[in-house]
Amino acid sequence: MSRSVLVTGGNRGIGLAIARAFADAGDKVAITYRSGEPPADLVALGVLAVRCDITDAEQVDQAYKEVEAAHGNVEVLVANAGITRDQLLMRMSEDDFTAVLDTNLTGTFRVVKRANRGMLRARKGRVVLISSVVGLLGQAGQANYAASKAGLVGFARSLARELGSRNITFNVVAPGFVDTDMTRALTDEQRADIMAQVPLARYAQPAEIAAAVRFLASDDAAYITGAVIPVDGGLGMGH
Repeated sequence: MSRSVLVTGGNRGIGLAIARAFADAGDKVAITYRSGEPPADLVALGVLAVRCDITDAEQVDQAYKEVEAAHGNVEVLVANAGITRDQLLMRMSEDDFTAVLDTNLTGTFRVVKRANRGMLRARKGRVVLISSVVGLLGQAGQANYAASKAGLVGFARSLARELGSRNITFNVVAPGFVDTDMTRALTDEQRADIMAQVPLARYAQPAEIAAAVRFLASDDAAYITGAVIPVDGGLGMGH
C-alpha cells in the first residue's frame, strides 16, 4: 500500500538515499530542503520537494500543508535534517551551540509535533529519527552536535511511551561514518584514522542507512518502538 512519507533534509546524502528507497518501493514521498535544488532523478520519481527551514515553525506548518494537499496526512516521518558547526569547546560560540541544537533537536521537535496531528487522528504512524554514533560515543570538537543527537534518543523514547497506545512508533537510527560529500572532504589521514576504529573497516553506503529506516517503517517492525538501531560497522558497540 502506498503511504505518505516525509523525509526532512532529503535532497542529499543520507536523506536523499532514504527518499529514493521509499519512492522506489512505491510510496508517495515528499522531502524538505533548505538550500540548493533536489536532484533531477528524485523529481522524476515523482517526489514532492518543499523548501523549508525547520528552525522556523511557520515554514514547517506551511510545508506540511503542501504535503498534505498532495499526498494526504503524513504516515511515515523520517526526521533527518541536521547541521554541524564543529569547534573545540573553548572556541565554540554560544551561537555555534544553539544553532546546532535548534536545527537538529528543536527542529525535530517541530516536525514531529506537526506530523502527530494526522497520526493521532489516524491512530497510527511511524516516526524514525536520524541520530549518529557521535551522539552515543561523543567526539572531541562536536559537543554541540553530539548533544543534539543524544537528545533525539530521549525524545524518541519519551514519545514512544507517550503515544504507543495510539499505534505510533518512534525509533532512532544511529549511523556511523557514511560515504557522503561530507566525509569525502576529509583528508586521507583523517579517513585512515576513522577506518582504524571501525571493525568492518569501511564506510557505510547511504543505501544501508536507508534500508534500516525502511525496515523500521515496515510491517515487520510493528512491535519495535523506542529502539536505537546502530548502522555503524561496529564502531559504537556497547553504547
